[in-house]
Amino acid sequence: MKVLDLDAVRAFVLVADLRSFTRAADSLDTTQSAVSLKLKRLEAHLGKPLLERTPRSVRLSAEGSAFLDAARDLLSAHERALGSLAIESRRLTLGLSEHVAGPELPALLATLHRHDPGLVIEMHLGTSSVLLDQFDARQLDAIIVRFEPDEERPRDGGQWLFTEPISWLAAPGWEPRAGEPLPLAVQTEPCKVRAVALRALEREGIAWNEVFVGGGVAAAGAAVAAGLAVSALAKRVAPRGLVDVGSRLGLPVLPDSHVVMYSRVREPRGIETLRVLINALKQG
Repeated sequence: MKVLDLDAVRAFVLVADLRSFTRAADSLDTTQSAVSLKLKRLEAHLGKPLLERTPRSVRLSAEGSAFLDAARDLLSAHERALGSLAIESRRLTLGLSEHVAGPELPALLATLHRHDPGLVIEMHLGTSSVLLDQFDARQLDAIIVRFEPDEERPRDGGQWLFTEPISWLAAPGWEPRAGEPLPLAVQTEPCKVRAVALRALEREGIAWNEVFVGGGVAAAGAAVAAGLAVSALAKRVAPRGLVDVGSRLGLPVLPDSHVVMYSRVREPRGIETLRVLINALKQG
């Protein structure tokens, strides 16, 4: 009877989810070569190729696709077995900026649950400023927020994750009316993306007019998708199908946002879950 190496199975599932040896290695706090070795040993043990590797991509083979659900079930059963002996339930309270979370949030949550089925995740979405206040009040264990370089400097103690462009997005075929101020869909204050966008328009002397004010990214994005206006948004969080109209309309280039994590998580499994979260966000 063949006995599977759970660490190798976990590495396989992460590579399948993140579609990257590098990101899987980051999530496991190890090296890409170590993950590759685990996968090669697992494939040799099973006698089947699980992955198709090219210099630019990693994808599942037919055998890997067939094995993936069983691999997830095996890891879930292992976590349930460990959880049955746990004295206390485990909970991770996360704050995620609405300018970072997007339409891929369900897939992101599924990845986190598959990684650690016994962990209760309490997730709060909001503006970066509100999440920072909640983190300072110790209401959240970790937060992932955005800082706009034109607006302020990131505070000390954070972990820089990645930068992301902000674009002027509109529905395909949308055009502003000639001779009228630029119609904008914006978020309510104190949204810092809003502040940066309006300041950029004012510096260029471009007249604008609010035609829609939303209480969140989803609302502003819906107004843009409906053809009401243009908005400054990250493509990650915008409705699918919107197009960048900044160059065509002569709108000012907006500075990239910095995505930063603040965390007081010290428990190893919680830290590992945060690494999985970060790598899934980078993939998106």
